Amino acid sequence: MAVELNKPVADFTAAATSGQTVTLSALAGKNVVLYFYPKDSTPGCTTQGGDFRDNHEAFLAANTLVFGVSRDGLKSHENFKAKQGFPFELISDKDEAVCQLFDVIKLKKLYGKEYLGVDRSTFLIDSQGVLKREWRGVKVPGHVAEVLEAARRI
Repeated sequence: MAVELNKPVADFTAAATSGQTVTLSALAGKNVVLYFYPKDSTPGCTTQGGDFRDNHEAFLAANTLVFGVSRDGLKSHENFKAKQGFPFELISDKDEAVCQLFDVIKLKKLYGKEYLGVDRSTFLIDSQGVLKREWRGVKVPGHVAEVLEAARRI
């Protein structure tokens, strides 16, 4: 079942960078931003991750942890994280379980060819595990500032 605004998000566990396993329920007491992106080391994803990196301290000050999520494997994530200096973890969702929970796999078109891919989306979950905001079909410029402002308000 997909997530709904102002409802608790179903608990999930997923592998992440730095040898971590992320379990939503274990993050209780902190707000959580999950940003879903299509692919490591691509221009838009690098820019978006860099915006979250550059605002990382402000998110921490707002009691908010940031996690990037894509279908890339941990090795790719570790390389991307190291190269870009991301201070937050990247979740590997190769089996698409977290992507399915948040309903971010969409039919996309590239050069006239259709495929299923990750729709760039961001979700803000409050410290009790309730989905407070969602942004779907995200355009990168200015997006992180909007997410940070929302995190400060909850």
